[in-house]
Amino acid sequence: MTYKITSECISCNLCQSACPTGAIKVVDNSLWIDANLCTNCVGSLYTVPQCQAGCPTCNGCVKQSTDYWESWFDAYNHVLAKLTNKQDYWENWFNLYSQKFSEQLQERQCRVWGVES
Repeated sequence: MTYKITSECISCNLCQSACPTGAIKVVDNSLWIDANLCTNCVGSLYTVPQCQAGCPTCNGCVKQSTDYWESWFDAYNHVLAKLTNKQDYWENWFNLYSQKFSEQLQERQCRVWGVES
């Protein structure tokens, strides 16, 4: 799967100089990634694609899927990750709220019964 330059690109050309395979080209004053040259930096000394790692907008270079099902599962996994994170958020909120409520309840009971906590 190769990467593509998005509309968020600010034309800083950092990705072009960072690409170890020279896959990023300028055509009609626009950057594009040659799919035949792009290797996603696999097999190089880099652990992440350098076009994406060096992009100051963080979204100037994104994965471009050529397979329908691959893009479908990428979208599905992205949405699922968001839902999972929200579920964790509410669970954490509930646990914190419950803890604070229990502490306040215990303090109030101690005041009513005249017992030091």
